[in-house]
Amino acid sequence: MSASGPAAEPAGVRGTGHWSRLRRALGLLLTVVALVLAGFLGWRMWQTYMTTPWTRDGTVRAYVVTVTPQVSGRIVDLPVKADQFVHKGDLLMVIDPSDYQIALANAEAVVAGAEADLANKKMEAQRRAELNALAVSQEEQQSFAASAAVAAATLQRAIAVRDKAKLDLDRTRIVSPVNGYVTNLLTQPGDYATSGQRALSVVDSDSFWVDGYFEESLLGGIHVGDAARVSLMAHPEPLRGHVVGIGRGISVSNAEPDGSGLATVNPVFTWVRLAQRVPVRIVLDDVPPSIVLVAGLTATVSILPD
Repeated sequence: MSASGPAAEPAGVRGTGHWSRLRRALGLLLTVVALVLAGFLGWRMWQTYMTTPWTRDGTVRAYVVTVTPQVSGRIVDLPVKADQFVHKGDLLMVIDPSDYQIALANAEAVVAGAEADLANKKMEAQRRAELNALAVSQEEQQSFAASAAVAAATLQRAIAVRDKAKLDLDRTRIVSPVNGYVTNLLTQPGDYATSGQRALSVVDSDSFWVDGYFEESLLGGIHVGDAARVSLMAHPEPLRGHVVGIGRGISVSNAEPDGSGLATVNPVFTWVRLAQRVPVRIVLDDVPPSIVLVAGLTATVSILPD
């Protein structure tokens, strides 16, 4: 006769149930750990995203020197081509010097005549001054002295005209004021260059920088001297730089007056506040030769923590 109560559980079944519960507990523990780790990493990423100043609104900038002739004339020589690199002092163009050579020759002739006239009048005035009152009157002495003074003034005016003519002749040869690249060259030999009007432009190759436009809420974490990382859309390799300046003013549309002088106030929604963007200037510390900087390229700028 068998004993009453539940049948005894086999040893193999008891072992299988134990390991099954252990696996479930271990899986639950790993899931909890993974969730906690994911939450922590997500929180850290959110903190980094919200507190580390960065922007994808960056632009490569450079100074562009506009080359403007100071004299007018037909262009007889243009030894440069579009996008050519030129050094400071290299010849960019030559304006026909013929008229200015003639003007200089005329001015030199006028100077020579004025010098001869002054020498003659000085001698006349000196001779009158050495005579006594019986031979020449005081009034005549004063008159010859005044004539000599007028001749001296005439000579100075002639010298000024000659110097201006020489300067104009020198200005017919236009050289590059900076190291850089000739850009958007539309001028051709034979064109007429007009004084005061742009003939060509040179991008200063020594002046490249990056402007990062940061939201005003991030400016508290940006200081002059901070290290920065710049990633150009055209080049995957990040560049190192540092902050050299923070913009001190931006255009505000509400401050512009209308035609009658009244302030132009744009309507805004009180529950929507858009952060203004302020330019921060970044100077690149080292640019590899393989990277070609072009003014206007798009960049992502991040301010690195200390």
